[in-house]
Amino acid sequence: MSLPLSSSLKALVLGVGLCGALLAQSAAQAAENSIWQDVQKAGVLRCGAAVAAPYVMRDAKTGDYSGYFVDLCRDFGEKVLKVKVAFVDTNWDNLVAGLQSNKWDLAMALNQTPERALAVAFTVPATDYQVSLLVNKDNPKLVDVKDDIAALDKPDVTFAVMSGTAQDKAITSVVRNGKIMRLPGMDEARLAVMSKRADVLVDASDTNHLFAVANPDWTREILPKPALAKQGVSFGIRRDISLADLQVLNIYISQRRENGDIQKLVDKASLEANAGKQ
Repeated sequence: MSLPLSSSLKALVLGVGLCGALLAQSAAQAAENSIWQDVQKAGVLRCGAAVAAPYVMRDAKTGDYSGYFVDLCRDFGEKVLKVKVAFVDTNWDNLVAGLQSNKWDLAMALNQTPERALAVAFTVPATDYQVSLLVNKDNPKLVDVKDDIAALDKPDVTFAVMSGTAQDKAITSVVRNGKIMRLPGMDEARLAVMSKRADVLVDASDTNHLFAVANPDWTREILPKPALAKQGVSFGIRRDISLADLQVLNIYISQRRENGDIQKLVDKASLEANAGKQ
């Protein structure tokens, strides 16, 4: 049997309940702070830019950015958020850290990995990624090698890769006997293979294909079987993004991918890369 509450006690209970509800609502609202509202208040969308053609390219003379992730970032900022877009120069080693420390709002062209997902959130993939290998077809060490990466994993074979990238992690996970030459940029990695200081160029399949098309006289592409590090390529964003904000960007990317716009941007960026505009 329960005893009736006095009017003053009822008022106290109601007051405590109301305070609890208000605190819960405030906490929920704090957790749902809109990144896009903050961007719109600032009037600028900051996009972290680590160079890797055809995703992100930078003209050495003018400093202007191009590439299909650059086009997507610019279009999303200007047409959806209605703000200016600024590209912040960085490298692959710092792209995630800069996002976490709020140096930029979006990280462009991040490969989806479980480890990165512990640090940042991902959008739906804009494109898909797979690591490929590119070799000199006249290299006597590699004449009999087809698509078996184990046949390349020999002490006298050197793999050139850009440090801190998904392809760096992928090749490190499978090479046990060969040497890995980690370099600060893709230009340096390509030059290492061209000058024969390295035997194998490790890069994304689309960028390796671009390089092979531009150098058909000596290059040979190898797509390892089974596939090496096949992943989605997405925008990275802070993990505290609200579901509503994430949905805005996901809808934008999904619609542009489904109607073929992203493939057109990829084709355009590929032509620019092969024309030497990166």
